[in-house]
Amino acid sequence: MLSGTLSARAYSFFDTLAWIACLNLLWIAFTLLGLGVLGAGPATAAAQILVRKRASGEAAPLVRSFAAAYFRNFGRANILALPVLAVAAALVLNWNYFSGGAGLLPQLMAAGIFVLGIFLAGAACYLFPMYARYELPLARYLLMAPRFAVRHLAGTVILLFVSASVWYASSLLPGLIPFFSIGAWLFLTGWLCDRFFTANDESVAAELDPEVPARQQHVLHGTSTA
Repeated sequence: MLSGTLSARAYSFFDTLAWIACLNLLWIAFTLLGLGVLGAGPATAAAQILVRKRASGEAAPLVRSFAAAYFRNFGRANILALPVLAVAAALVLNWNYFSGGAGLLPQLMAAGIFVLGIFLAGAACYLFPMYARYELPLARYLLMAPRFAVRHLAGTVILLFVSASVWYASSLLPGLIPFFSIGAWLFLTGWLCDRFFTANDESVAAELDPEVPARQQHVLHGTSTA
């Protein structure tokens, strides 16, 4: 019995690793297909849609489902991703400018920009998992992701820690990047966000009406699951 359990867990672990590696390669390939800037958002949206399906136990053919989600969400995902990328680029340019300056004021500006960058990273971790789970007007995703990041600081800290850990491991072993790093980050952050959203939905549903299931609360308040 114990041996069977260990074998099942080992199979599940290596199956997940293989799935993450395939997700990693698909994200890179479809990002390049969109010439980088225009491909990153749709590729991330497609990846998070598939991560959510896997987290819920739904089996889906990876390559075909990824391609379908990529092209179906190409325009909407870019509307979400491009403003975030633009703000991130502006923060990086300003940080580089002020961090090289002498005096107290430039260093304070650089520190403030660094804090804003961390906040943007935390909010960005929620953006596409939220897109994969809820059907909302596009502008609301950009508003709700930062709000959720602030209201659920513990979860945001966990997501930032995971992101920093993946970045650090990749900096030590650059060979992980084309095979595991991006896929691992997408999988871990997507899986965690799905758990955070589920806990939040259940908490909100219980506060609104303990007799109404969480799924029905989504429909009642205009946030039905995707």
